[in-house]
Amino acid sequence: MSGMDAITLVGFIAGALTTVAYVPQVIRSWKLKETRDISLSMLVLYAIGVSLWFVYGVWSDALPIIAANGISLVLILVLLGIKLRYR
Repeated sequence: MSGMDAITLVGFIAGALTTVAYVPQVIRSWKLKETRDISLSMLVLYAIGVSLWFVYGVWSDALPIIAANGISLVLILVLLGIKLRYR
């Protein structure tokens, strides 16, 4: 493959799918201003885990990990903000 090797492409596709999978939950929560069914502890633990994956990606210079977890972290923080605001 020119420009990008196959494993990097797989990383970007995997990251895109797992990140995009979270978008409907954020949109639903934003529209309804309702997060009662989402555990606060799960969101906090998930945010910490994604943050650590982001740091790992930076240290490893792994762009797919950096991109996917950076975007995921923003989505999780938005959802966490909604959760805290509309309790």
